[in-house]
Amino acid sequence: MISSLAALLADVAAGRPPAPDGRVTVLPPPSPRDSGVLAFTAHHVVFADVTAGWVEASLPGGDHLAAPLSARFLTALENQLHRRSGVIDLLTVAPAQSGPPPLDLGRAISRDHPRVRRAHDYRDDVTVWEGAGATVAIGRGVAGRYEVSVEVDPVARNRGIGRRALLSARHLVPAGQPLWAQIAPGNVASVRAFLAAGFTPVGAEVLLTRD
Repeated sequence: MISSLAALLADVAAGRPPAPDGRVTVLPPPSPRDSGVLAFTAHHVVFADVTAGWVEASLPGGDHLAAPLSARFLTALENQLHRRSGVIDLLTVAPAQSGPPPLDLGRAISRDHPRVRRAHDYRDDVTVWEGAGATVAIGRGVAGRYEVSVEVDPVARNRGIGRRALLSARHLVPAGQPLWAQIAPGNVASVRAFLAAGFTPVGAEVLLTRD
């Protein structure tokens, strides 16, 4: 039995995803900020302030295998929670690495940094590193997990900087901590960079933010 979202994510990061049993698990939100839907192989997880009965009644056609990420269900969830659903992202994870990062990155601690401001709705304790034409932001996201996002300056693209920046990010989290990333599936260049940097696809995710 899945006890909490944090426990579930720890298991997924360790290579133990939920059983592919066609079920939809409903968990309480880990914080007032975080609500959403996770999809794994033949298993979905709704973490929100709703009941299992409400979820079952709201799934179109009682479909457990695809409907939890359908527009109809997400719209119902939006209306129930008075929130807005974001995009459906590919969810990936990679283990931390020891030693110095491959890129020479300088730490930018200003709370006014644009990456910090943009991450405010989704993450706490955001820290930004810059250098070599890349910006790396790491913060504590869903259920306190470490999450990363990377931007590469237009003039520095097509040189492998994104992959090296993501490899560097794995050196910037505490030892033993997995590093998570959500990627828009249509952003193929980003998906390829994350895969080349050792991130493993583990599922899909959509978050719902407060209006």
